[in-house]
Amino acid sequence: MVELKEVEVKKDKSVFDQISEHNHEKVVFCHDKETGLKAIIGIHNTVLGPALGGTRMWSYASEAEALDDVLRLSRGMTYKAAISGLNLGGGKAVIIGDAKKDKSEAFMRRYGRFVKNLNGAYITAEDVGTTTKDMEYIRMETEHVAGLPESMGGSGDPSPVTAYGTYMGMKAAAKKAFGSDSLEGKKISVQGVGHVGGYLVELLAKENAQIFITDIYEDRLREVSEKYGAKVVGMDEIYDLDVDIYSPCALGGTVNDDTLNRLKCQVIAGSANNQLRDEKLHGPALIEKGIVYAPDFLINAGGLINVYSELIGYNRESAYAQTERIYGYTLDIFELAEKEGIHNQAAAMKMAKKRIESIGKVRSTY
Repeated sequence: MVELKEVEVKKDKSVFDQISEHNHEKVVFCHDKETGLKAIIGIHNTVLGPALGGTRMWSYASEAEALDDVLRLSRGMTYKAAISGLNLGGGKAVIIGDAKKDKSEAFMRRYGRFVKNLNGAYITAEDVGTTTKDMEYIRMETEHVAGLPESMGGSGDPSPVTAYGTYMGMKAAAKKAFGSDSLEGKKISVQGVGHVGGYLVELLAKENAQIFITDIYEDRLREVSEKYGAKVVGMDEIYDLDVDIYSPCALGGTVNDDTLNRLKCQVIAGSANNQLRDEKLHGPALIEKGIVYAPDFLINAGGLINVYSELIGYNRESAYAQTERIYGYTLDIFELAEKEGIHNQAAAMKMAKKRIESIGKVRSTY
């Protein structure tokens, strides 16, 4: 049984105001007293197909913060699928809690029941705080899940493909900023070395980049540092480093009023979603500072591409080949932005919206 909980709001906005701000189709609040599950599923747009997006588990400071996150993330998934040419809509889910303490088989299977009750409108997958094992539990309750282990006929962990797409986008941004896409000798700061960030560091190390890393988990920092020779820096210190490229690979909103005054990089390219705290404000601000920004929902689309290929018949080589195209797409976005005098994020959104609108018209014709 779904129990709707009263949610705090920001800046006097009601829950419905927040939901309608970006034209979300549906938002579901999920609560199960027995397991302690508290989750929110956001379905932004299903014009191109069912909404697919991972389930994130995080210790949010408030329910309002969780709602804000799921709304921004699900919207980003719509644009990510559209700009990547996938026949998918945008959705996302967040579970409020500590992924290291609160999860259990019953907890994840109960969540799977909520996904099942959406009748295919939302397909879930792995994200921050969830694993392929969690997807196995969810699969016990619903078929509307992707990112399953290879032993179950799935595509496994999508993180390596996400990292590869981020790497391709970073190289394209480097070409725009420095005239060459080589990352050899470039000073690159990576914020967050979890699943995706760790694989990205591996790719950067192979190009002999100078890598600086930070993360909330010290054991993970030590592991990545020792393995790839990356230098560990403090969580706040990373914004003040004199580097060529800043790569946010943790949570969103790290490009904001405070950090923009501190960042000394020429490129921002990372796997985190919603990196710009305020797109309309910070997108143009990046242009003023001369920073080349690789749109997040474009260059981190590798994971979605990988999971989508699982739905249509998984082929790893095909998934990587399609992900490699992110390099060209990123250069196309830079060209469009320059041509129209808009910032890169706006250009990427414009291109994604154009596809959604055109296919919407096709499907409305009888």
